[in-house]
Amino acid sequence: MSTEPPETPEDAEPESADGTPAEGAQVSEAEAELAAQRLERERIERRKAERQAPVEAGGKLSGTAADLLAAVRAVESGQKPAATVFEEVRPAPRRPAPEPVRRAPAVAPAAPAAGAVEDVREVLVQGGAPEGLAVRAAAVWGEGAADVLRSDPWQLLRIAGVRPEQADGFARALLGAEAGPGDERRGRSLAVWLLEQAAPAGHTVLDLAALAEALGRQGVPEPEAAVRDAIAEGDVLVFQDAIGEAGEDGEQPVRVLVGLERYAMAEESLADGLARLANSVTGRDGEDWEPAAASAEGSAGELIRAVAGHGLVLHTGGEASAVEPAALLNAAHGLGLRAWAATHSPLGRARLAALVEGPGVATVAGLLSGAEGPGRDADGAWAVDLLVVLDAPQLDVEAAALVTESLPDGARLVLAGDPGVLGSVGPGRVFADLLAARICPQVASRRPDPGPLGELVSGIGVGELNQVAAPGKEVVIVPVRDAGEAVHRTVQLVVDSVPRAIGVPAEETQVITPGHGGAVGTRVLNAALKERLNPGPGRFGGFDPGDRVAYSPAPGRTLPGRVVRADGEGLHLECGGEDVVVPRERVDAAVRHGWALTAHQAVGCRWPAVVVVLPGDAVPALSRPWVYTAFGRAGRHLSVVHGVEQALPRAVAEVTAKPRTTRLPLLLAPQVPSGTGD
Repeated sequence: MSTEPPETPEDAEPESADGTPAEGAQVSEAEAELAAQRLERERIERRKAERQAPVEAGGKLSGTAADLLAAVRAVESGQKPAATVFEEVRPAPRRPAPEPVRRAPAVAPAAPAAGAVEDVREVLVQGGAPEGLAVRAAAVWGEGAADVLRSDPWQLLRIAGVRPEQADGFARALLGAEAGPGDERRGRSLAVWLLEQAAPAGHTVLDLAALAEALGRQGVPEPEAAVRDAIAEGDVLVFQDAIGEAGEDGEQPVRVLVGLERYAMAEESLADGLARLANSVTGRDGEDWEPAAASAEGSAGELIRAVAGHGLVLHTGGEASAVEPAALLNAAHGLGLRAWAATHSPLGRARLAALVEGPGVATVAGLLSGAEGPGRDADGAWAVDLLVVLDAPQLDVEAAALVTESLPDGARLVLAGDPGVLGSVGPGRVFADLLAARICPQVASRRPDPGPLGELVSGIGVGELNQVAAPGKEVVIVPVRDAGEAVHRTVQLVVDSVPRAIGVPAEETQVITPGHGGAVGTRVLNAALKERLNPGPGRFGGFDPGDRVAYSPAPGRTLPGRVVRADGEGLHLECGGEDVVVPRERVDAAVRHGWALTAHQAVGCRWPAVVVVLPGDAVPALSRPWVYTAFGRAGRHLSVVHGVEQALPRAVAEVTAKPRTTRLPLLLAPQVPSGTGD
């Protein structure tokens, strides 16, 4: 992979003005979910402790890789690794295959004790850090939070939103001259921080050399030693994965990767869960899928037949292909099976529910939290015989692992989605890795998206930006010369042109732009659109009743909605037909105006009309998946405010998805018998 530092995706979570999380006395929904996941992972570890087995990893190493890997051996023997001389190391032990975890709905952790909060607040003030971090620090470290930060100020980086320069300033205030750039505590914390920053960009691990280089750019004078110390202290894990064929000398080439335990556990648990499903016995007595398959149209029948005989199936296709999973669900309901589907967003849930006879559609987040879905059986597994997950490219490894762990033995899982859209804002490339691994049947929909928009988006998917006939003004190109004109024309389209010429009102028209910042980012566009569509003083944290908003309850999740009112409880929103209350202290961190979104925020949703804004400074952000995703959000009409000239067709033709470093394909390979793929 590239040795460039990991990039933050365009829809990184909102943060307060100083770059730190907003102050608050309550634990956020995202933190509650993460805490529940940590508790579950601890249960997984306890259950699989008796089933240790080594990881296959291969061959001899030399140079820096061998030196760093040797730290693992020293730690395993209870010794501090040597400073300069290292011996070769055996492969790191692999975490064993877990049995499926029967997960209860997430419960928010108890608020930290007031005494612990006050103690850590005192340390934060002494170090010049925002007092608002006190509650978060106490939630992370409990009663000992103050002592942790006094002994190692760079641990402040473990709190979401804190930047290295802020942690450095905090350390200098507490330690004085002792706080140097080469402090081993700083190097270890930065190694963990860099791996955490890589996760939203899709990496579950980083190449060892890339991590060392990124540490060097952070001013760590001996980055290789910093990685070694992080390994020795157990802050990070090192993996030695076999790649390619053994050479003439019999040595197996390997790649050396470094990652966090959290993502390593999730990826390994996911691999084992997928293998369990792929190898499950299907075709129960009384099941007769053939009549439904025979009556279904085209590839829908192929999907039904594949699910009849297999526990794990992949389905690919565009927006129109959603009717095929819907036909599968209806067939399963007709057989008396407990069949459910889950989508990425409430808007996607509503679209699918309109195609399904009866109940059985939820969101992935709702299933995992227990707020939606079929409930749990006596063992804690979901009470389902079949689960269909749409928008599967949006599954990161942690969510996907929790889904597979929650399915009972013998259940079927179908992962469906469009492989051309942007991937998850989170670690992993689950759907793409599974498609490449070919461990189970794959059914490709032959149902094209209709009309000029379908033709345009289909061409983009194969790298061609074609001119399409649009007699009904389905596609309109609006050229602009500069940022000011781009903002003006965008507002004009939403407020006047699209409602008048196309018949789609402003509230059903969505603006999509590459980023939040810049002269034509979401912040500028939302301010201009609010002024025209819902002017007001912003009485509650900048928001007024009637404002369109984007609510982010957790990283990688965006719920488009509308402000209903505000009171002492917080900001009341309506998101996809659901009432949501965002506590006052969370508004600044979790809510943005939503007339304009980024493409990542818009994934999983669709609107009658979309205005895609491509200002001149958007060129670096453009890629085939970005354009495919943004243009594909339009149902009836697409306007493109075009200021990038030839950069647009060049991006569609040449700029593919950024690579993500993951271990899932390797983990899947030895577990599933050959011959199970199509």
